Amino acid sequence: MMRRTALLRAGAAALAAAAAALAFPTAASAHVTVSSASAVQGGYTKITFRVPNEKDTGTTTKLEVAIPTDKPIASVGLKPVPGWTAAMETSKLATPIKSDDGEVTEAVSKITWTADPSAAIKPHEFQEFDVSLGPLPETDQLVFKALQTYSDGEVVRWIDEPTGGTEPDHPAPTLKLAKAGAPDNTTASTAAQDAAATTKDSTSNNNGTAISLGIAGLVLGLAGLVAGVLAYRRAGRTA
Repeated sequence: MMRRTALLRAGAAALAAAAAALAFPTAASAHVTVSSASAVQGGYTKITFRVPNEKDTGTTTKLEVAIPTDKPIASVGLKPVPGWTAAMETSKLATPIKSDDGEVTEAVSKITWTADPSAAIKPHEFQEFDVSLGPLPETDQLVFKALQTYSDGEVVRWIDEPTGGTEPDHPAPTLKLAKAGAPDNTTASTAAQDAAATTKDSTSNNNGTAISLGIAGLVLGLAGLVAGVLAYRRAGRTA
């Protein structure tokens, strides 16, 4: 009796382990983020928007990014992305800003990238979009609200502004700006952001692997349980 109980307990443990593997977190999400190697108030820089595809099916076909007009930027340039068409929209400024070329009364307020069917971001992949801009305003951070459109028509709104507390469900890409002349910690901050984004991407990619391993563990657990019961019965007959 004790031997049968031990076998049953071993089988139950194997099943529990398999169930735990199947319960591996699959809801981890990777956000649309923005980063820069050096973003200093009053300077020019290149920023990069990283866009992951969070869906298991469907592709990302469009990205729309709002450029703040309350802290306008006079010069905005785009790096071509193969298979994607980029368009910029401008808005008239309530208060013109001065630049090296004179007074600026309009500034870029929105950038839209649209993918050709073959270039859309596939499940568990990501794409990066580079933008050159400046001079950067004298502010601690810039918030770029973004919309991510999927091939099934779903639009994910990355527009929640940071509050200093718990990260919102759909945080807007936020770029920290260093003060001119101050030690530039932007590179370290950017590396941390990229590492976090990569970890989230990897977690998303590993979800499928975890499920497969969980199923395999469940099968092995059942097999072990059946083998234990058969061994117990054979032992009983021999006795």
